[in-house]
Amino acid sequence: MARSLKKGPYIDNRLMKKIAAAKPNGKTAIKTWARSATINPEMVGFMFAVHNGKTFVNVQVTEEMVGHKLGEFSPTTKFSKHGGSMQREIEQGQAQTQTQPQPEGARAEKK
Repeated sequence: MARSLKKGPYIDNRLMKKIAAAKPNGKTAIKTWARSATINPEMVGFMFAVHNGKTFVNVQVTEEMVGHKLGEFSPTTKFSKHGGSMQREIEQGQAQTQTQPQPEGARAEKK
């Protein structure tokens, strides 16, 4: 559910103080744990180090990000691949096609 328009967007006060003290397009990232803070136009051009639960992920804020949350750009889980027997069969089929040499008559000749 979206936040009430009467309340306005949630912006962490400590984060706003850090933004006021920093320079846009600076080389240092502003560290924050406030994943739920809404990105506003004053944040455009800043680099944020958003905590994902384990490490900090650098996020460069652009104009298209305004209105979204900081946490949307710092994934908390790492996708490896879908598992199961079907995935193993697909991987084995790809490995076989890459390792099999082509017969000499099967080559396509360019004219």
